[in-house]
Amino acid sequence: MAQKIANVILDKDFSIGTVDSRIYGSFIEHIGRTVYGGIYEPNDPSSDENGFRRDVIALIKELNVPIIRYPGGNFVSGYNWEDGVGPRESRKRRLELAWNTVETNEFGLNEFMKWSKLANTDVIMAVNLGTRGVNEARELVEYCNHPSGTYLSDLRVSHGFKEPYAIKTWCLGNEQDNHPQIGYKTATEYGRIAAEAAKVMKWVDPRIELVACGSTNGNMPTFPQWDATVLEHTYDHIEYLSLHSYYWKKDGDTASYLASSVEMDAYIRSVISTCDYMKAKKRSKKTINLSFDEWNVTRQWGEDHFEPWSIAPPAGEHIYSLEDAIVGASMLISLLKHADRIKIGCQAQLVNFIAPIMARPGGEAWRQTIFYPYLHASLYGRGTVLNPVISSPLSDCKEFTDVPLLETVSIWNKEMEALTIFALNRDQVDSLQFKCDVRNFAGYKIIEHIVLENQDDQDASNTFENPNQVLPHNKGNASIDNGMITAELFKLSWHVIRLAKVV
Repeated sequence: MAQKIANVILDKDFSIGTVDSRIYGSFIEHIGRTVYGGIYEPNDPSSDENGFRRDVIALIKELNVPIIRYPGGNFVSGYNWEDGVGPRESRKRRLELAWNTVETNEFGLNEFMKWSKLANTDVIMAVNLGTRGVNEARELVEYCNHPSGTYLSDLRVSHGFKEPYAIKTWCLGNEQDNHPQIGYKTATEYGRIAAEAAKVMKWVDPRIELVACGSTNGNMPTFPQWDATVLEHTYDHIEYLSLHSYYWKKDGDTASYLASSVEMDAYIRSVISTCDYMKAKKRSKKTINLSFDEWNVTRQWGEDHFEPWSIAPPAGEHIYSLEDAIVGASMLISLLKHADRIKIGCQAQLVNFIAPIMARPGGEAWRQTIFYPYLHASLYGRGTVLNPVISSPLSDCKEFTDVPLLETVSIWNKEMEALTIFALNRDQVDSLQFKCDVRNFAGYKIIEHIVLENQDDQDASNTFENPNQVLPHNKGNASIDNGMITAELFKLSWHVIRLAKVV
């Protein structure tokens, strides 16, 4: 059989857009052991005086996470933010209906804001538009962002936080089009309350920017009409529309799972089209950008079993394989390919629940396989996304046709004179010969070729017992000659080819 070859041409004069660092954000919700036993565990040997796990914070800093969405997610649609502030001894325990647990409120808004500073990350705060509404939304902004001199801002000061948090980005609820969501609404119902909440929130603090709920996913029966109707009401008040997508292997169909980002790309294009249609309809000069504030690979939902009304039960603690890491990497590439419109991305969740970081109670934290593409993109994917010319072998699978075996995106950092090529090979059997024309980047040389692979077992995983079974290495064989890069992309592998200008 002839060797499979993929060709790419890159030119610094042809670009898609500049990467907003927030595209490498994440998400922490009160679900499973994400908070309790994840970022917060007072009795853990690694925890500081606040009860924050130092080992988890260290891994989050390693990822260089720029922003984190909090506190939900489905959780926020039944959450009273007031329950999580003030003296702990006076906080109320509540039945948490979204996840059938008990919320102790031991950890709340102020603890999260203190934690986020230690983790060197900004915050996207979500307001409850499920069981609550306009008044509670503007009161939360006042508590967080107003300096002092009013009841709510002085209440924050009395809780020990003199300086306002100055939270810039806010989500107007969560997945309100989904029937299981607490406070489910029609598109018109949600659009109206979101518009009114947005209006008064910006009256309290005109500096904030807002994310309205798009469809829960691209397979919702009301998509994309929901999005269009919501934009009809909110267009003049918001800056972003949200997207959510999760992918998992269905019925053992590995090939379709590996091609998941094909569906993700189509979903993104549809939402962009919907936003631009509404821009034209309203004759607006403003462009609505996208916040892909929930995305990840996962397992089929419904496999967790725990006692109802327990506190922070283990849930969604999926152990990810190399295969999962490749799909997650392809999703990162999809986000970057649309960097002109996607300004915020949140991999969900950050710790324990479908997460890149796992933390064992009383034990160590470790990196899952999906940690590494996220790490590489966050560290090296800052700059301008180039618009490439790509020729790749194609394959068909059960759910998709003409799936490219090569998935790739390239980032040029002009100031640092650095070029990073992210590439993956979906092929489960054969290597792919990668050829990339970079003659427009005179004087650039390869400084590193990072590879994530496991040629013996595509189901290989990192576990507590064996946390280093799948590790990236820098022994890739990329070379450059007369402006042409050549490299072998091994079967089912993720690659980071880094170049810099040699003076």
